[in-house]
Amino acid sequence: MGTGAKRTLPRGVIALGFVSMFMDTSSEMIHSLLPVFLVTVLGLNILVVGLIEGIAESTAAITKIFAGVVSDWTRRRKPLVLLGYGLAALTKPLFPLATGAGAVFTARFLDRIGKGIRGAPRDALVADLTPEPVRGAAYGLRQSMDTVGAFAGPALALAFMAFSGNNFRFVFWIAVLPAVIAVALVVFGVQEPETHGGGGNRSFPLQRREIGRLGLKFWLIVAFGAILTLARFSEAFLLLRAENVGLAVGYVPIVLIVMNVVYAASAYPFGHLSDRGNRGSLLAVGIAFLIAADLVLAAAGATWSVLIGSMLWGLHMGATQGLLSTVVAAAAPADLRGTAFGVFNLVTGGTLLLASVLAGFLWTAYGPAATFLAGAFFSTVALIGLLTRRPRSTS
Repeated sequence: MGTGAKRTLPRGVIALGFVSMFMDTSSEMIHSLLPVFLVTVLGLNILVVGLIEGIAESTAAITKIFAGVVSDWTRRRKPLVLLGYGLAALTKPLFPLATGAGAVFTARFLDRIGKGIRGAPRDALVADLTPEPVRGAAYGLRQSMDTVGAFAGPALALAFMAFSGNNFRFVFWIAVLPAVIAVALVVFGVQEPETHGGGGNRSFPLQRREIGRLGLKFWLIVAFGAILTLARFSEAFLLLRAENVGLAVGYVPIVLIVMNVVYAASAYPFGHLSDRGNRGSLLAVGIAFLIAADLVLAAAGATWSVLIGSMLWGLHMGATQGLLSTVVAAAAPADLRGTAFGVFNLVTGGTLLLASVLAGFLWTAYGPAATFLAGAFFSTVALIGLLTRRPRSTS
């Protein structure tokens, strides 16, 4: 394979990018309105919102480890990717039908199980499909296209809210269509590489001997990811902060649009830059963006300041999320990538549950500024840890 071929991103990676874009469009049409829907329509308090969000996301993380292990054990990734996206599509109609906290919790729970099933196999499949010299760009591109969906969703939610006279359930029904398109793209646009299959029996990955092959480098990345996740709670709190400073309910999705435009625009360039060996520095820059975002959001008194904080949050995501996937893939043996992504996401997802519940508690007990100041504190801890142990695990 020549240098030019090695520098070209595979069609399967591009297809997975479009899959992510359409599914995230569907999800964010719902999730950009869901926190306000829960509070203003169903009458739930902020602590319950944090609990629902945290449990939903940690459920996805727990599911990821099992899906990742199965994908390594069976040497097949695509069937699990299809199952995960298919389940997420099937659960979308549950949101407009919800009439109470239990129904929303069930819908979020099942939706996140679908996310968990597809997550680790998909991330491992990207690495299987992509030569190492362009792997950062591949993860950056997938993350960028995912994030295009993340701002297209709120933009469409905003438009349909205006069209329907702030009819939440109408918008939730419209969100079903892009989810169906995403599933069709998995079926017809993604091919698993034959080199992944191999022959002979495969040891079950969740054995001490197999887990031991992941090595210290991988576990240092997991520890770092957990600390960083503790600093970055659910984005539902960005939406609630916007509503808190006086932004009208129908315009709250603008916050996610702004954040995700910045995220989408920065993820691929940061991913491409990481292929040149600047991963530790990029992580430090990304954490600095998060600290700045938290400080701005803690002090916010008007919509414009929430939007600036959201832009900084988007820069943080663009600089760190694809890069974390890249370093996990680099640290794990090829035949354990699914397991490695599953373990990484299990740990960070469990931390996200703690972070979201803590954020909800601080908001309820001490106000929104306390929530974002806590985020800045944990971000600073992560940055100090990175700078004092300039980790080879991130190179």
